Amino acid sequence: MRWADLEREAPLLASRARERLVDTGVLLVATVRRDGTPRLSPVEPLVLDGELWLSMMWQSRKAADLLADSRLLVHSIVTSREGGEGEVKLRGRALPVEDAERRSRYRDAVAGLGWQPVEPFFHLFVIEIDDVVFIRYEKTGDQYVTRWPSGVEFIRRATSPTSVGTPEPNSDLLRG
Repeated sequence: MRWADLEREAPLLASRARERLVDTGVLLVATVRRDGTPRLSPVEPLVLDGELWLSMMWQSRKAADLLADSRLLVHSIVTSREGGEGEVKLRGRALPVEDAERRSRYRDAVAGLGWQPVEPFFHLFVIEIDDVVFIRYEKTGDQYVTRWPSGVEFIRRATSPTSVGTPEPNSDLLRG
């Protein structure tokens, strides 16, 4: 699925995901290294033409990881212990963009951000989305979870400072 699918099918979740993943200007990408262990790296995202785009330095290890195994986890930056702003986890695949016209559109779009990659010395990927999860905590310790496209949404009430109870149905970010 594409970013545009998320925006069309779950607009409230898409808005929250954009705030946490894209608007901050940086996100974290987990890739699979050649030896099978995870690698976590910061990347600057862009939403363009209904897709989530990630560019990476030429011949960087994270790009090499994705060229060998396209699976990735994209995660928002968490900036507080309380987690009140919420966190977004997006699972999917990174598809390399080699088409000159698409790369040119990307370069033009990021030029407005104050930099422009030089051809052909950068890696460019669009993300095919498998799953998006948004988790946030209230001051009470209650955990709110939304998952798309499965349409799962629930609350787990805090039972102590370090645990939550069983899921209770909720309708927050996926409501019609």
